Amino acid sequence: MPAIITPFDDRQELDLDAHRHNLSFLGGLGYQGFVLGGSTGEGPLLEPGERLRLTAASREGVGDDTFLLCGINAETNRAATRQISEAAKGGADAALVLTPTTLSRNRTNFVTAFFQEVADESALPVFLYSVPGVTAYSIPMEPVWELARHPNVVGMKDSSGNAIRIQRMLAGLPDNFALYNGAAHSVNLTLAAGAHGVILAAANYVPQLGLEVVAAALDNPPGDMKKQHRLTVANDRVAHYGIPGVKAAAEMVGLRPGRCRAPLLPVPEDAPAGFAHLL
Repeated sequence: MPAIITPFDDRQELDLDAHRHNLSFLGGLGYQGFVLGGSTGEGPLLEPGERLRLTAASREGVGDDTFLLCGINAETNRAATRQISEAAKGGADAALVLTPTTLSRNRTNFVTAFFQEVADESALPVFLYSVPGVTAYSIPMEPVWELARHPNVVGMKDSSGNAIRIQRMLAGLPDNFALYNGAAHSVNLTLAAGAHGVILAAANYVPQLGLEVVAAALDNPPGDMKKQHRLTVANDRVAHYGIPGVKAAAEMVGLRPGRCRAPLLPVPEDAPAGFAHLL
């Protein structure tokens, strides 16, 4: 699934027309699911009510057969439950719940209790979301194994990119638990290790290559190493500039990324020239 960007207009309001275009563009290439309002989708910068509008516009645009996983970015149980209610009302299929970190980082008992209570109250099935590059915190394996037994916790996105961690984690998970890798540099290795799938920011700017790397890895693990290397190089170059880099690169391949929401800044003026050569 693409971790799809969220377009904002010049007033930093949601640009839902551009968002529908992006969904249609990527759907036309064969993607059958999307992550909305995740880290790449500037989910932590969305305001109350916007998650509902973004999800509802997505559901209207893609129909009922496309899987929509909506990012939840909250520091409290109450806020997470409210955001999930918005996503459910908008038509999301499941919620991707980011680890709380401001006062909970490295306090595993706090984080585990957060997920347990949120899953108890959630109107949607819950995916755990561990992205240490953003939160500086990675959920340890033992609480993941514990949370995976909760009837409303159905999967996880692990963006550590560590294929050995994912392989070890899978050993303690139920067979029907959907563990996704969220790191572009280890798509083939994590799929070979048994991950259910991948969720990629790079799908916004090398969408066809992302599909090809996944197909190759599923067909013949560890897949086509040359294509994986191309994906890794593209991701490293663009990710150096963060989400503004993803948006600048996405525009070059036909998406309508719009602006970033402050405090994020546009990429330096010389960056797009490097992207053009790479892409």
